[in-house]
Amino acid sequence: MYPLFFKTFFKRMDAEKAHHLAFNTIRAASATPGARTSVRAVAAPSYPSLRVKALGLDLPGPFGLAAGFDKNAVGIDGLAMLGFDFVEIGTVTAKPQPGNEKTRLFRLVEDRALINRMGFNNDGSAAVAARLARRTHGHRTPYRPNTVIGVNIGKTKAVPESEAIADYVTSTERLAGHADYLVVNVSSPNTPGLRNLQAVEVLRPLLKAVREAADRTTDSRVPLLVKIAPDLADEDVDAVADLALELELDGIIATNTTISREGLATDPGYVRSLGAGGLSGAPLKQRALEVLRRLYARVGGRIALVGVGGIETAEDAWERILAGATLVQGYSAFIYEGPLWPRKLHRGLAQLLADSPYATLADAVGADTRKAENA
Repeated sequence: MYPLFFKTFFKRMDAEKAHHLAFNTIRAASATPGARTSVRAVAAPSYPSLRVKALGLDLPGPFGLAAGFDKNAVGIDGLAMLGFDFVEIGTVTAKPQPGNEKTRLFRLVEDRALINRMGFNNDGSAAVAARLARRTHGHRTPYRPNTVIGVNIGKTKAVPESEAIADYVTSTERLAGHADYLVVNVSSPNTPGLRNLQAVEVLRPLLKAVREAADRTTDSRVPLLVKIAPDLADEDVDAVADLALELELDGIIATNTTISREGLATDPGYVRSLGAGGLSGAPLKQRALEVLRRLYARVGGRIALVGVGGIETAEDAWERILAGATLVQGYSAFIYEGPLWPRKLHRGLAQLLADSPYATLADAVGADTRKAENA
């Protein structure tokens, strides 16, 4: 039913308006006891074989929702209701900001892709921290209180690069205590100068400062990850991997959106008319996989890798796991597949695991990359 609904209704709407309508519907369902129980029963059956331990956390499965869908931590329970094993909120900046001028989100339906130049529109880290605190302390009863929550932080647009570390530290001090894991986003193409922070000589002091801020503001150690772009040269991917080991980060998320427009089926003239922005979805699949394999070859199992970018099917998720991902994330395919997408992916992944020579998902992580290295 959803593909028909998408073609006849959502496809005709502005993409950002459609997002808000769909998200508000999910939130409304999760706030209604009878509805959320029914939706959960249909959308999120349990698959014990998919349980995974990562980042020091026990998760019901490896498949989470990437940052960008719930920027302000307003719909965590609704997204968990649909079966996502963990939810990454954000990107959150130290100061509230409206983001870039609309229109700023576009669908490339022929490519099953999105282009966005949202520009980190969010309520700011103080407001998001307060929202997460209310949830944590039970001022309202969450549907799924044990949902694993990642918090993705970025640089405020108005803050110059020279003050970026202080900006990230402010968000860290406010949010680390409410996060099951923390992600430093230096790879969105939609904030001027942000990707310059991926250079290791700049990234090293930034990550050190965020680590120190998290440690002094929390009672227990919060896992810290960095999210990188697919557009990095291979030697820069290697440099980030080495830095992650040097600083004893807990993981790397590979990858964010791309500025490339190569290989698209959509009319090139139309694509050019949309202007700048990060491309996500199916066209990102191959490069994201290449980056993941390169990272795993460099770090092995010493830190967790999160595979994201172009994941649509259980086969895609399985391929990332075999390439080295402990966890996988998606977002763009959610727009095209609809609310039962997590169920479909979990069911297929459980079957792929059952048909494989591996007893657990942990046994499968990196198996193909190791075979290629030993061939």
